[in-house]
Amino acid sequence: MTLSTSLDPYEVWFVTGSQSLYGDETLRQVAEQSRGVAAGLADLPVRVVWKPVLIEPDGIRRLALEANARDDVIGIIAWMHTFSPAKMWIAGLDALRKPLLHLHTQANVELPWSQIDFDFMNLNQAAHGDREFGYIQTRLGVARKTVVGHVSHPAVLAQVEDWQRAAAGWAASRSLKLARFGDNMRYVAVTEGDKTEAELRFGVQVNTWGVNELAAAVDAASDSDVDALVAEYLASYDVAPELLPGAERHQSLRDGAAIEVGLRSFLEAGGFGAFTTSFEDLGALKQLPGLAVQRLMAEGYGFGAEGDWKTAILVRIANVMGAGRPGGASLMEDYTYDLVPGDEKILGAHMLEVSPALTTQKPRLEIHPLGIGGKDDPVRLVFTADPGPAVVVAMSDMRDRFRLVANIVENVDAPDLPNLPVGRAVWKPQPDFHTSAACWLAAGAAHHTVMTNNVGIEVFRDFAEIAGTELVVIDDDTTVRGFQRELRWNQAYYRLAQGL
Repeated sequence: MTLSTSLDPYEVWFVTGSQSLYGDETLRQVAEQSRGVAAGLADLPVRVVWKPVLIEPDGIRRLALEANARDDVIGIIAWMHTFSPAKMWIAGLDALRKPLLHLHTQANVELPWSQIDFDFMNLNQAAHGDREFGYIQTRLGVARKTVVGHVSHPAVLAQVEDWQRAAAGWAASRSLKLARFGDNMRYVAVTEGDKTEAELRFGVQVNTWGVNELAAAVDAASDSDVDALVAEYLASYDVAPELLPGAERHQSLRDGAAIEVGLRSFLEAGGFGAFTTSFEDLGALKQLPGLAVQRLMAEGYGFGAEGDWKTAILVRIANVMGAGRPGGASLMEDYTYDLVPGDEKILGAHMLEVSPALTTQKPRLEIHPLGIGGKDDPVRLVFTADPGPAVVVAMSDMRDRFRLVANIVENVDAPDLPNLPVGRAVWKPQPDFHTSAACWLAAGAAHHTVMTNNVGIEVFRDFAEIAGTELVVIDDDTTVRGFQRELRWNQAYYRLAQGL
């Protein structure tokens, strides 16, 4: 099964609340105007499907059950055009298992002051109809996003799009299968976690296969498939001379291509959208997979190094949430610091596995010794991530919950790095290096992250709300003392929210 990272298969339903009290003519106008509001969302990346106006409890409940049963329906947008008594919504909201966005809007932007009569007031009651709806959502403890404003306003559309993308990430996680090739790197703490709880919380299935099962798939790669992939490499990248056909290291490039062919076939056959490897468990593989991992991440797969399945989940989710936008998502690791006072920077990389989706430049395909793993020198793509805004996010298992920690950063131009032949990024974190690092450490955030440069922090906020998962953010408003207080409050809140 070929992996899809497109938002095209998804849709969200636009539902409008009213009641039969107003009569057929008013309900006809409600339907007409609600179609107009839904049409204002037509240019968003996920298709918005208008549904007939809801006026009674059983219809609301049945719509929720229908949405639950449809894998392509990733969420519901609800608007109370008139006054829809909220007790009608109890059974439906209680049954709904899809993400919910409450759109607090109205049909018109400006009021026709001189023409307003009670017929107009009966028709245009969202100002208090939506407040009734807001009450019942809070009373029932329904997780949702609330967006306020007219659909002609760009800020409103941007907020709805952020939620759509988060809902798509959630849908992808609910059906995600993740293959771990081998186990975690020995003695490493943050790559561990509760895989059963991860399946309950995020829906992802995390299981392990022996690395030699992957090696068998690599050995089965045909010469013709390897030839075709090598030709693709030569056309796509600036290839080092020693890797070119007929050169002394060309066989290493073919070995790397065979790994990609075999890895891809294994993932497609099993329906996997994410995977992990470990340099401590390479079995019969000739190289640590580098080039193959980089290219698969750029296509939308999730990946975590050293058995880090939690980061692999995040990379896959981020790839889906950013679908269709320039840039991408990648495994990243804070490696070392430039501590020049007032100009501190972080150099991030990994041994080999950083996605070329982070750059618009043509990567260089090279081969170099790795120094660990005890295998042949691996091929890899060498580049620096483009300058610009990005987010780094880590997932940590806190025993009683998962914690997402996000830092808003700015990727910057890197100095020349002639002796560092890996994919890398150089960034400045918000609000400053010292605050960022102190807060990251206080949160117990992992050293493996997903870096994304095509979705912002609001998409991760929406995802965390949908998933019912803790998210703490380090941004321009963060202080160490305030962040420490937030961690303490969160610890109490999430303990209480779980009940006895």
